Amino acid sequence: MSDRSQDTTQKGKNVVGNNGSLSGAVIAVAGAGGPAGRATLVRLAEAGAVVVGADNNPERLAEAVDAARYARGGATVTGETVDLLDLQSTRDWAARIEKDHGRIDGLVHLVGGWRGSASFAETDLADWELLEKLLIRTVQHTSLAFYEGLQRSERGRYLLISAAGASKPTAGNAAYSASKAAAEAWTLAMADGFRKAGGEEGPRAAAAILVVKALVHDAMRAERPNAKFAGFTDVKDLAEAIEGVWSKPAAEVNGNRLWLTEKP
Repeated sequence: MSDRSQDTTQKGKNVVGNNGSLSGAVIAVAGAGGPAGRATLVRLAEAGAVVVGADNNPERLAEAVDAARYARGGATVTGETVDLLDLQSTRDWAARIEKDHGRIDGLVHLVGGWRGSASFAETDLADWELLEKLLIRTVQHTSLAFYEGLQRSERGRYLLISAAGASKPTAGNAAYSASKAAAEAWTLAMADGFRKAGGEEGPRAAAAILVVKALVHDAMRAERPNAKFAGFTDVKDLAEAIEGVWSKPAAEVNGNRLWLTEKP
């Protein structure tokens, strides 16, 4: 099921000036209602993109869409509540974007979630059952739904936001780290698909992974004014890095992990 009540009436039109780095691009953001999604909607809209967000929380999504429109007057930013745990619903969402806008140039996957334990022995497998859905199944569905559309684009990008813990798991984060590692492997398989489709000329589209230790935003700092958040990536810096991926050739970013924190 989806709710398109946040759609604008100017389908397929980017009414922002042509001076943005992403002018004319159509980019979807999965998990758009959270702090990272909100920052990404704003950044992409400021760069001139037509932005289509999805989230499972309609109120939170509406606030994020409104904030992006306010930040960039005249920007085309829309939102839908989409069940990304349902493959057909996700495929339908991707198809609507192409129908409405004529193309799709990017999918930024920001669906998150975290569960952990005090020790490895105390790991609750119920955490795995939840994280497998949030962190793996949604990646499977968005990648499969958007793959062909991104391949048709001249600058298609699929971007997964991952965590350094996928490369160096800690005892209390077994379920989380394993889920992130699986999502990375799936994304790299997608990248190999783009590579093979490009043949000798190289990939037309790219799938890449942006790696952070953890994310921080203004509300977190307000709640914990004395915390240092060492190694954390601000959601605004993440959004800037996301925008920057489109400025690089597909062959340069396809199948790569782009580290925004120190490698473990």
